[in-house]
Amino acid sequence: MGGPVQELVGRLTALDPDASETLKVVSYFDALAAAGVGVDGLLRGAAALAGVVAGAERHGRVSRRGPDGRDIGPEAEHSTQQATSVGSVWLERHGAPHANDAMIVERLAVSVDLVEARHRPVAHLETVIDADRSLDERATALAPLRLTPSSWIRLVATRPETQAPTGHSALVPTRYGLIRATLQLADSPATVEPAGLGPWARADHAPESWAGAVVALGLADAADPVVDATDLGAMLTLAQAHDPEAPHPDVTALARLDPRSLQILRTLVEADSLRSAATTLGIHHSTLQARHEALTRSLGYDPRTAIGKIRFAAAAMLLRLNNFRDAHPAD
Repeated sequence: MGGPVQELVGRLTALDPDASETLKVVSYFDALAAAGVGVDGLLRGAAALAGVVAGAERHGRVSRRGPDGRDIGPEAEHSTQQATSVGSVWLERHGAPHANDAMIVERLAVSVDLVEARHRPVAHLETVIDADRSLDERATALAPLRLTPSSWIRLVATRPETQAPTGHSALVPTRYGLIRATLQLADSPATVEPAGLGPWARADHAPESWAGAVVALGLADAADPVVDATDLGAMLTLAQAHDPEAPHPDVTALARLDPRSLQILRTLVEADSLRSAATTLGIHHSTLQARHEALTRSLGYDPRTAIGKIRFAAAAMLLRLNNFRDAHPAD
């Protein structure tokens, strides 16, 4: 990696000191990917950023690069390691790992998968779940997967850095960023976490299952690390119609609230009365009454009414989807 690419890596090692360490690493690999750097270039960049040897195993072939860009050879002592769709990547640090090692390896793995995706034809699974492909195209792509149009399947959505569950897997661009799609059959083992499970469907209707899986992943959190789209009921239709680039005003209004106001709002919606809400929040009833009136003006509806509670629940769900997208800017 000489010339312009070497210059690029040199510039990236001195990123904005005011940015968070995580954002620095994400921005670093974003810039390398935008420059069209290949796997060896990514390894050199990761090694320069970490200050130790970086390695990758792809299709059984090992590559290792030092911080100075030199080819180290195939023998490797794995330290911090991450699986990719075609092998694994790692850093080779002796002693305790540094604070950013895990993030560097995670973003290196995602970047290597992106390079692999750029240099191969559209995979069969990607065709099967693409709603823009014709029914005939999707049916043709099922055969190499040993499926028929009537096979009963579902799609599982996981984060791109997550090791794929057992089954055919591919990294797929979505409106919420890059997400890993895995085909699951009735006898497949349990999935990894966090994950979104699409509804069970005929294989020739796989795009419908994939669309549900993506939404479900966006709603997964620490309390519910695996979300089944089927459990969302009619809310799934609303979520699928949501455009994160042009959110509904109800979503925008929620996004403007500070954490304390959101806590008060949620308590107002869930409590049986204003007095019980005030007790839960530990504030005076008259103070909460004033906050309730202010929130009603800010939102454009009363969150205590039956319709208001529905509007709040819908907006809160869509805001979670927007936050999921914003939390993965490099995907």
